[in-house]
Amino acid sequence: NGIVLLADEVYQRNIYAPNKKFISAKKLACETEGCEDLQLVSFHSTSKGLIGECGRRGGYMELHHIDPYVQAQLYKLVSSGLCSGIAGQVMMSLMVNPPKPGDESYDQFAAEEKAIFDSLVRRSKSLVAGLNKIDGVTCETAEGATYAFPSIIIPEGAIAEAKERNQTPDTLYAISLLEETGICVVPASGFGQKKGRVGFRTTFLPPEDELDRAIDGFGSHHKNFCDRYA
Repeated sequence: NGIVLLADEVYQRNIYAPNKKFISAKKLACETEGCEDLQLVSFHSTSKGLIGECGRRGGYMELHHIDPYVQAQLYKLVSSGLCSGIAGQVMMSLMVNPPKPGDESYDQFAAEEKAIFDSLVRRSKSLVAGLNKIDGVTCETAEGATYAFPSIIIPEGAIAEAKERNQTPDTLYAISLLEETGICVVPASGFGQKKGRVGFRTTFLPPEDELDRAIDGFGSHHKNFCDRYA
């Protein structure tokens, strides 16, 4: 059917639900009848995911069933641009070829990686629990990646104010949150949320002590915001 599927799979190891696992788009394509010839480009990166080195710019893409001529043009295009910095290339090499059991650095690497993962699990639970304690805020469990998508209930006055400013209600809320607390979130209206829903996307990447302060900031701002437009 001529469709080319682009699969962003950078969070394939950030899975916190014990009964769930990552399944690649390529695996589904190869095992699903009628998709054997699907044109697929999958992406992975060091700047997101478990390795979590935001700012360490390195990544790759795998081309599956892509025309050889198109592959050649893509290779030419990439070759003509700037490559990742040395730090990013080192991180990329470490991600795709990590130390193996018996290697001199394996124990240290495994311990550090486990510490990162365990901390992400704690932070995801802490953020979701903290948001759910705020009156008028509900948030589903974060089972993977590094984000939470809470839904918020705000007064009709805020919705009217947003309309007056030609903004979505969650944009009005996000700007208010930023100005009052310095916390930056992304309005959920940019993700195609259900009509009538108001919410935002936030992350649990900050260090655990900073995340606790941010949760307090979410709570105080939400109360002030609702009181302002009640």
